[in-house]
Amino acid sequence: MSSPARLHSRACAAVTAASCFAHLWLAVGNHHAAWLNALMVAMVAVCLPCAVHIWRHSRVAALQRVMASAVTMTAVHAFVLLAAGRSTHSHGAPAAGGLAESAGALAESAGGTGESDAVVLLLVIALEMTTAFLAATLVARLRTRGQRERTLPALRHEARTGT
Repeated sequence: MSSPARLHSRACAAVTAASCFAHLWLAVGNHHAAWLNALMVAMVAVCLPCAVHIWRHSRVAALQRVMASAVTMTAVHAFVLLAAGRSTHSHGAPAAGGLAESAGALAESAGGTGESDAVVLLLVIALEMTTAFLAATLVARLRTRGQRERTLPALRHEARTGT
């Protein structure tokens, strides 16, 4: 693997591991409700092995799982942020029912809906988007390299045989 590709895979693995350790710190520190702590520990159990695979081998399957997980977590955190803001800042409008109300309750159980919590959620969203971006661009780099390696022998063969 070339030096830029190795640096890319190491950066992706490091960001993924940082996200895992941040979630583990939140769960161990009991910053959230018990069910949310359990969910975060389960997420760490799923994502940390992928970070190790990316660090060691840059496997496309692990990168795709990390990318899908990061995009999903971006959507979940954005939903909690937006729904919590809607439920706490209704400005005289009737309370949002259904899914938005559930997200507001989730945000409250996750530690409140204050301004500092919104900043933290925005930082988490940025981290997850960065993780997804790094994984997606590394998959593209590996696929491009793989196609180039597969086509180079065919081009050499054509040049030798004249076909």
